[in-house]
Amino acid sequence: MRKAHEVEFKVFGDDMQFVEIMLDPGETIVAEAGAMMYMDKAIEMETIFGDGSGKEGKALMGKLMSAGKRVLTGESLFMTAFTNRGSGKKCVAFAAPYPGKVIPFDLGDYGGTLICQKDAFLCAAKGISVGIAFQKKIGVGLFGGEGFIMQKLEGDGLAFMHAGGTITKKDLQAGETIKLDTGCLVAMDSKVDYDIQFATGIKNALFGGEGLALATLTGPGTVWLQSLPFSRLADRIYAASKAGGGKGKGEGSIMGNIGIGSFFGND
Repeated sequence: MRKAHEVEFKVFGDDMQFVEIMLDPGETIVAEAGAMMYMDKAIEMETIFGDGSGKEGKALMGKLMSAGKRVLTGESLFMTAFTNRGSGKKCVAFAAPYPGKVIPFDLGDYGGTLICQKDAFLCAAKGISVGIAFQKKIGVGLFGGEGFIMQKLEGDGLAFMHAGGTITKKDLQAGETIKLDTGCLVAMDSKVDYDIQFATGIKNALFGGEGLALATLTGPGTVWLQSLPFSRLADRIYAASKAGGGKGKGEGSIMGNIGIGSFFGND
């Protein structure tokens, strides 16, 4: 018998997705603060300390430990629980904070545990534990970037993550290895081995543009990758802004190139 609440859902949109969760009376979904898009009148919203899974127990110290783990991943001490206090099915919707996809996971299909990037978690059925997973290898700790401290989701219900760009799922066979930019990893099951491999050759390291190190994932197991990490999108936006040195004038236009655009308010 499942310990987590069993919820129904529907994902809307294409490149700017959101997920609508249908809750039976008494059912609860837990989400990151600020993720809610809209909800029915009968949905009660409550700020909770930690993840509300009950795994940490009722003691204050257990709740402090649970909340402290969230702080290490860069998240808030608090989460928000949404409970259907009405009769019949009611809905609440959650949206990703940047362009990308919303991915549903049934943790029971992956041995009850998934490891994900620390900013990928969106919401989950009540009963799912949201903790941390340290990568124990020293190379990952020093050069792993986003992959050093990750979130660990444990339970037997539905969890939802968001990721940038297009998402691809890869099933790795035993001993099969792929290399990737550390920011492109969204999630992996607990059987996948995560490590860091340094760029070979001085030219690759200094001028390759891919960084000094790449993540290596070795099977068996399943991994999910994103084509547009938010850090990469933010870097391009900043580089194009005036603060980042961008000119901010009509790109591709003759008037912008010769400065006439400023006469029309394009400074």
